[in-house]
Parts: sequence; structure tokens; C-alpha cells
Amino acid sequence: MAVASNRSSFSSDTKDALTREALQQLHCRQALAAALAFYGRKSPSEFHTQRPAVARMFWALLEDRKTRPIRKLQSQRLRKQPSYMIALPSELQKAAPKPRRRCDRIAELRGAFLACGSLSIATQGYHLEFTPPDAHAAQRLSELLHLFGFPPKAGVRKKRCVLYYKDFERITTVLSTIGAYAAVLRMEDVRALKETKNRIHRLVNSEAANLERATNAAAAQRQAIDFIADAYGLRKLPRALREIAELRVRHPDETLAELGRRCNPPATKSAINSRFISLMAVAARLRGQSGGL
Repeated sequence: MAVASNRSSFSSDTKDALTREALQQLHCRQALAAALAFYGRKSPSEFHTQRPAVARMFWALLEDRKTRPIRKLQSQRLRKQPSYMIALPSELQKAAPKPRRRCDRIAELRGAFLACGSLSIATQGYHLEFTPPDAHAAQRLSELLHLFGFPPKAGVRKKRCVLYYKDFERITTVLSTIGAYAAVLRMEDVRALKETKNRIHRLVNSEAANLERATNAAAAQRQAIDFIADAYGLRKLPRALREIAELRVRHPDETLAELGRRCNPPATKSAINSRFISLMAVAARLRGQSGGL
């Protein structure tokens, strides 16, 4: 439920923000109106949307808006949002010619998102999709997206074609193209937060793994030292090996670097590691394995 709510909220916020940004040129507004009618139709003569802001924007784009009121339709399904319907004028009941101007193509892409698009940020990733009303609309939208250099992935859900993106960079490029800059900034913030959390998790996991390896190594060193003490005697060891063996016994939880600072004279981490390797070799010889003093 949380993912669904997130998806609905993010899509709604993005669409509402886009409706507040009016297009300046008349031909761009006409292309936007044609796109909303084409991608948002539920029948040849009706435009439907679940966003009241989108309904108001489309209504404002109509020339004979006073004769075409916005009708609110309550859903019969529990918790289903109401939809808003506007009767289409005859000139918008057929698909408009494909726009030639780039700005008009952008207006059509914006209209497609407002009419049949959705956007979500979930724990598993990012998702932008379009659910056109029929195969013809899906084909036209796919060609438009290819024309912009944004080839979408395609699938079928409930016998309807779905065009979608899951790549972060591609999604933000599409959103930037249609002017949804607030959504892009929000996605950037979410990605930055996710990357920070992932980096922290990796550091914590790495530190935990290093600590476990150090603990296991220290335990193995203690066992070897105890065996040498019983089978051979620490006093018979060379001074450097005897010193590090005694330090490990007195300080079982310290790191190699910390033990090195306790040596007289102080020794590097690499030198301390070499001394423990030598101790392990002594223990191996005493157990009848390869190695020597």
C-alpha cells in the first residue's frame, strides 16, 4: 500500500505542477489539447482523467468551454478515486496530424503524460510509464518517444499496451523534456539519499566483516600461542616472536597496529603480521605439519 500511495502522490504532484505552467504559443496549446483528447479519451467523444487539475486545464484549452462543463463521476469501487469527464468537440474526436514543430511535439508528450502517464519512486527503483487507450495511440506515442531519442520498453497489462522506463537517467531526461523540473529535483534528492544510505550500509558491512576477520585471526593466534607455550615454551622463541606472543595474550582484542605500537621498539602493522605468520609456522611444525623454527 505504501508503494501505491507513493506512486499516486508523486504522479499527482508532478501532474498538478505541470498544469500550472501555461504554454505561451497558441499552436503549442492546440497541440497540448489535441494530445490530452487523444491519449485521455475513454470513448471517441469523451475525455476522462482522475486529476481535477488536469480536467480544469483541458477545459480551459477548449474554445467552447462554456457548453462543455466538467462532470465529476464517482467510482463504484471502494477507495477508487472519482474521475472527471468532459465531452470532446468534434475537431478533437479524431487524432490530429503529427506535429512538425519540436515545441508542439513536446506539448504532445506533455499531454500524453498528463493523460495516461504515471510516475513512482519505490524502494525497488524508479518507474515512469504510459498506458495509452489503444494500440494506435501506443504506436504513435512510441514513435514520438523514439523521435526524441527515448526508446521505451513495452509490455501488456490487462490487454493494454504499456510503455515504460526504469532507468533513472532516461526517466529524468523525459521529465526534463516535458518541463517537469520539480519532479526531477525530487528524484535527484531521493537518489542522493539512497546512495548515502547504501554507502553507509556498505561501510558498516565492510567494518563488520573486517572486525569478524580480525576476531577470528586473533582467536587463531591465541590458540597457536597457547599450543606453543605448552609444547615448546615461549621463552625459547626469538625475542621478537616472544614479545608479540606475550602482547597478544595480554591484549587479545587489539588490532595489529595497536600491538605494533606496544612493541619495543614500535613495529609496523606489516611487521607484526609477519611475526604472527612465523608463530603460526612454529605451531604447525610442532603439530607435525610443514614449517620450521
